[in-house]
Amino acid sequence: MATSVISPPPPSSSPDTALFESVESTDLVGLVEAQLTRAIVEGRLAPGSRIVEADIARRMGVSRAPVREAARRLERQGVLVAKPRHGFAVRTISVQEIDDLFEVRLSLELTSIELACRKADDAGIARVQALVEAMVREANTQPQHHRIATDLELHTLICELSGNAHLHRIFMNTQTEMQMIIALIDAVYHDPTAMAATHRPIADALARRDPEAAKAAMRVHLEDAWQHVRALFVKQHGATAPLPSNA
Repeated sequence: MATSVISPPPPSSSPDTALFESVESTDLVGLVEAQLTRAIVEGRLAPGSRIVEADIARRMGVSRAPVREAARRLERQGVLVAKPRHGFAVRTISVQEIDDLFEVRLSLELTSIELACRKADDAGIARVQALVEAMVREANTQPQHHRIATDLELHTLICELSGNAHLHRIFMNTQTEMQMIIALIDAVYHDPTAMAATHRPIADALARRDPEAAKAAMRVHLEDAWQHVRALFVKQHGATAPLPSNA
């Protein structure tokens, strides 16, 4: 297993060095990828921002090679885009792309929760309930990136409990894009505890193994998030595309 040490910036760090931490690891690419993802999800690397390999490598204390490979990984995930003669840039998101992602997510997660009601073992359902309660309990004390990661962990767990490996693999391939969207959701809700509690009806229906109630709860949860994220995006960027009629 790779070992790593992440050295926090000293108290006197200038703004030039505060964006990224120095990295030492036998898995440099993985750690650089994680830091880039976190910076994108938290909005510190805004959509359209260039990924300047030499600058990021200097700030992290690594060579350019792991930064370039991490950028390639994020390009394959749809988070970065390659620009000829200009390296990589953070992907910009449109209203249409938000709609497309939520349509796919809704389809995947309704199938996941229905299958999980039939196939999940008691231990798996207990894990879902425990994770939801931990989310609610810790919502006001955890930083945004932790809340985002835990939210995605819960939805990934439900997908895993579906017992459908292909569905789980498809869901995993959308994770980083979903983190970007969840960050928008988190920014909308001013009460993190209330946001976390929106997962309770899903967990309760799953515990009863009631697929129709579970699907209904999941639909309400995701469509509410969809509408809030879309409204925030339109407010920030002035897009005017209508919300699909099924949301």
